[in-house]
Amino acid sequence: MSRTLVYLVALGLAVAVSSCALPRVYKVTIQQGNVITQKMVDDLKPGMTPEQVAFIMGEPVMRNPFDENRWDYVYTLRVPGRVERQITMSLFFTDGVLSHFIGDMAPSDQLVEPDTPELASSE
Repeated sequence: MSRTLVYLVALGLAVAVSSCALPRVYKVTIQQGNVITQKMVDDLKPGMTPEQVAFIMGEPVMRNPFDENRWDYVYTLRVPGRVERQITMSLFFTDGVLSHFIGDMAPSDQLVEPDTPELASSE
């Protein structure tokens, strides 16, 4: 009888374990920093005040304590097992206005387009 009881308990445990799928570990998507979009970069123009830049881009994640005329924006996106992307932008101010910026994105009007054949001009 005890042997039958052991078999029944073992059978019950086997059914219980096999009926439940092993739980999958949920992997969290991690976004850090300032989201940087193409529209934001297109809206930046030399001569803007820091307040205007902050309205478009938001306050920078990192401010250089040694150079208050440089604002650094960093955006990192991590989707485990799929995507890892980092975008950086550095904005430089001269005399209290935006002078130039560099980074992973450029204004749309400055993007290089493929060569197009020039039309012959008629005189």
